[in-house]
Amino acid sequence: MDAQQPHLLIVDDDREIRESLSRYLIKNGYRVSAADGGPAMKRVLAAGAIDLVILDVMMPGEDGLTLCCFLRETTRLPIVMLTAVGEQTDRIIGLEMGADDYIVKPFNPRELLARIRAVIRRTHSLPPEQTTPASGLVKFAGLALDMARHELTGTDGVAMPLSQGEFTLLMAFIDHPGRVLTRDQLLDLTRGRAAIPFDRSIDNQVSRLRRKIEPDPKSPTLIQTVWGGGYRFTPDVERSE
Repeated sequence: MDAQQPHLLIVDDDREIRESLSRYLIKNGYRVSAADGGPAMKRVLAAGAIDLVILDVMMPGEDGLTLCCFLRETTRLPIVMLTAVGEQTDRIIGLEMGADDYIVKPFNPRELLARIRAVIRRTHSLPPEQTTPASGLVKFAGLALDMARHELTGTDGVAMPLSQGEFTLLMAFIDHPGRVLTRDQLLDLTRGRAAIPFDRSIDNQVSRLRRKIEPDPKSPTLIQTVWGGGYRFTPDVERSE
């Protein structure tokens, strides 16, 4: 099997689902490993590189939501969750914890395949990140961001606190200066997957951030809109301890 093929990990306590999905995904060009729960999942992750995890919510012991939280704290792997019909709360919680997409059981394997392809396309298209420390200052356009305090200080010396959402979005831009980031990429970078990828939540977050950092939010120059593409963070960035 081609080592360049994406390697998927199916985590589901139902052996029939694991085996049938494995056969289908292998037939469609993927390498596949399977695990019946959290301990087996962790063993597979330790043994080799995985490109995406397909994670069932309803499992005995550590359920899918617990494992999703573990994955998000320890990896940046894309996650597609399998949820039961009508369990909307689980879907919302899973997205809030950082899952990239979900599909409701029973499902058509072709739909799952399409979602897997879309998530891999989106997450693999993210540009490489700069390494930004968790403390110190980041300076741009006459502003200074205190990483530890989540405060933005202007040339007038006035400090403006940032919400967690504003801080996370600003860091996504700071880590990718000069690059065009699509709305889907910004959703992935900020892990704001509680929002449906096709809504305007990122636009609203950008508008709020612009009100704090732009000299004139109505004519933004620091976060430029790239029509049909997304947004670009234009200033030079200087990092210091």
